[in-house]
Amino acid sequence: MCWSATADLVAGVGIAAVGVASVTAVTRAGRGRDLPLAALPLLLGAHQIVESLVWRADGGTGRAITVWAVIALPLLALWVPAAVLCAAPGSARHRLLLPLAVGSVTSAALAYNLATHQVTADIRGHTVGYGIHLSHSGPLITGYLLATVGSLLLSGDRRLVLFGLLAGTGAPLCWALWRLEFVSTWCALAALCSLVLLGWARGRPLSRH
Repeated sequence: MCWSATADLVAGVGIAAVGVASVTAVTRAGRGRDLPLAALPLLLGAHQIVESLVWRADGGTGRAITVWAVIALPLLALWVPAAVLCAAPGSARHRLLLPLAVGSVTSAALAYNLATHQVTADIRGHTVGYGIHLSHSGPLITGYLLATVGSLLLSGDRRLVLFGLLAGTGAPLCWALWRLEFVSTWCALAALCSLVLLGWARGRPLSRH
């Protein structure tokens, strides 16, 4: 989320470009297992672009709002731990099964909530507020963080741990600024995390196969 339609669009295109560079880097290294994680900035960039459409529609309800919520909640809850598991060395994969399991259950619960309740959005100053019904929100938020941030911290990779620390510490600050309806800084956090992923992708060794 950014503070205007234009900011969301510019941030989305920039983050997606970082994703293209990340995917290109791991493809050239012949590391197919790294592709889901390298492609994460593409997903984050698309998320920002979708929100620019929410801004232009002045909130309300509609397809763009639903797509935004699907990416933000069930898709990321499953994508991140699955992608980290794919890219992780064999020694780390056993412990990463737990965040993947938590992410699978959390993703299913979030998808059910979105399927059974309408998502709404309204413009609040320099932020977009989303009306999302979450039954048992506490366990769902905990499960979401364990699946996403937890898998990165357990990856055993220095750059991915840095990514996890950035996400884990930056998200509360962004959330606080968003709740105050002062300005939305999620896009800045997404951009910073995407650059860390680009560094990770470019630093991956060549595949031996």
